[in-house]
Amino acid sequence: MSGRRIDSDAGIRDWLTSVRTIAVVGLSPHPHRPSHQVSDYLRRVGYRILPVHPAGGARFGEPVHASLAEAARTAVPDLVNVFRRPEALPDLVEEVIALGLPRVWFQLGVRHPGAEARALESGIDLVADRCLLVEHKRLFLE
Repeated sequence: MSGRRIDSDAGIRDWLTSVRTIAVVGLSPHPHRPSHQVSDYLRRVGYRILPVHPAGGARFGEPVHASLAEAARTAVPDLVNVFRRPEALPDLVEEVIALGLPRVWFQLGVRHPGAEARALESGIDLVADRCLLVEHKRLFLE
């Protein structure tokens, strides 16, 4: 079993038209942070956002989950969008594998070659080092 690295416009467009629920790992409570801005945009264009952040609380009418596993008990995400430091990615990928989730998107500047290889080897499709908001706007609004 091998996942695919998605880097073509057609592949990204296919993801963004088939995905409905996005778990956002590292969704900041601060409105000026990119994770908050990207998630707010995605929510406004019709995606359900499952916030994941250890600070708790609520964002966009959804409870904030302490972990991806906790979020997946609420609703199974079609996509895991990641705003975390690279050193956190190996453990996160292991959690994605354990939960059997099919797609991971590492946001712009988020890279970890070992975690990326592990995800792909485990059958997870992957986008890395791209901004989901930028790609959505470019493919659907321009």
